[in-house]
Amino acid sequence: MAELVGGLATSHVPSIGAAIDHGRAGEPYWKPLFDGIQPAREWIAEAKPDVVIVVYNDHASRFGLDVTPTFAIGVGAEFAPHDEGYGPRPVPVCRGNPEFGWHLVESLILNDEFDLTIVNDMTVDHGCTVPLSLAFGQPSEWPCQVIPLCVNVIQYPPPTANRCFRLGQAIRRAIDSYQPDLKVAIFGTGGMSHQLQGERAGLINAPYDQFWLDRMVSDPQALTRIGHTELLREAGSEGLEIIMWLVMRGALDADVRQVHRFYHVPASNTAYGMLVLENA
Repeated sequence: MAELVGGLATSHVPSIGAAIDHGRAGEPYWKPLFDGIQPAREWIAEAKPDVVIVVYNDHASRFGLDVTPTFAIGVGAEFAPHDEGYGPRPVPVCRGNPEFGWHLVESLILNDEFDLTIVNDMTVDHGCTVPLSLAFGQPSEWPCQVIPLCVNVIQYPPPTANRCFRLGQAIRRAIDSYQPDLKVAIFGTGGMSHQLQGERAGLINAPYDQFWLDRMVSDPQALTRIGHTELLREAGSEGLEIIMWLVMRGALDADVRQVHRFYHVPASNTAYGMLVLENA
């Protein structure tokens, strides 16, 4: 039977991918960040998941304002990196798992009545590839299969924090009902506090970020009650992405063990956060 080996929460700052791609990870600006994420790489190298569900938001790459699904899941055999205006990242194509992907779709739609958009032909942008690079470095091939799961945090109205948490719970039920042996990890990506435009461009709210890191472990239910207005006020317009961490957290047990926690400022004018969690 399938087994959920744990969850990883991470920011997906695009300049982190650029630092990796251009060999700048050892430079003074970037070295503290990459030193801080090393325990996560060691954890996932030991866990060896067969497939990773990457929860992220598409940045007007595969989807635009003409089609903005609230939740979209890729069920194809592969997902190429998207050209975001400066050429695709020089990273491997993500290999999918259509059998497991369709199992997730059937369970989420038929059993839990989540209306997911099913995507057979899908490219993935930095929201997906940067977390993979943070976890696995620069391999010639990703050491696992990937199920991309997009959440709309771009176009109003986005889903609530509670809806994301409940989606994670439904994903866990789908994993637990999958009969073939499969080791699964789930990544919740995005955040932490940052705003890229307007009068508050450059906003970082470290105390609020630390509050989220604390509650992700001890009381995720408290986070599900936070509304969009508070998130926009405290974490910035792009900080709303942090609700995607709750998809990961909802998939885990109520009680978890914190394997690794890391927080770093700045990372290209944003706050960077990471958590690695296992079921207690």
